[in-house]
Amino acid sequence: MLIVIGRNRSRLILILIILLIIIDTFQIAMFTAAKAVISTVSGRLVPVYSVLTQEPKVSITFESSAGRDLTREILKVLEDYGVMATFFLSGEWMERNKDSARLVDASGHELGNYTYSAPYPNSLLKADLKRELEKAHKYIEKATGKAPKVFRPPYGEYSNKVIEAAKELGYETVIWSIESLDWRGTSSDDMLKRISEKLHKGAIIRFHVTGPNTVEALPQIIEAIRDAGYEIVPLSQLLLEGDYYIHPHTGEMRPIHLPSSGRGERRGLVDET
Repeated sequence: MLIVIGRNRSRLILILIILLIIIDTFQIAMFTAAKAVISTVSGRLVPVYSVLTQEPKVSITFESSAGRDLTREILKVLEDYGVMATFFLSGEWMERNKDSARLVDASGHELGNYTYSAPYPNSLLKADLKRELEKAHKYIEKATGKAPKVFRPPYGEYSNKVIEAAKELGYETVIWSIESLDWRGTSSDDMLKRISEKLHKGAIIRFHVTGPNTVEALPQIIEAIRDAGYEIVPLSQLLLEGDYYIHPHTGEMRPIHLPSSGRGERRGLVDET
């Protein structure tokens, strides 16, 4: 009798283990599907604007654009303050400003894909946009030995087509949550006020390497960010890894916590707010 009970008990334990594995696998599949569904509302895809994080950290990003190249001066300020940033430089811009592009990489900053010729993304066929991304990718990889992982559509212009094209090539599409408006010639004081008032955890701040007052504004902006208790990190240290979704209304990148014992908290996939 004891032998029979022992055998049945072992069989029951084995069945329970198999059931737990099946349930866990099902949960993962459901959350993966939910992630895809949540990122689209009425069929609309959204890029990353900011990141949900409990840590007081933000990212500073720069873009190439028409105008006088101030990359060297910007890099000097970043070096003086020990700040690492992410630069979105088009392939054509890098070819015209090879020394600046080399300096960005040599200084340890991250490079993101900004396409090759910085066209208006929505004006291109999906295949043409992918060629722009691939050409820029190869150029950056050849110039730096590193493969970019984030993409910013020029002028912040995006659509389902743009995000899908980037995703198919392995890119996370990243916009910004705080716009410095340096490209308008905004004064350093106004930039400081604007950024300080909008500062939040997980913020992504946008500047340009040709902003006429950016070099003057950066020191006081960096100091203000740090005085407010925030750490400045490159995008690779801000963006989430693992299971996440992009909030369809805010563009906030948020974690998905699997609801299993000891491995995470329960969290609704759809915000009540």
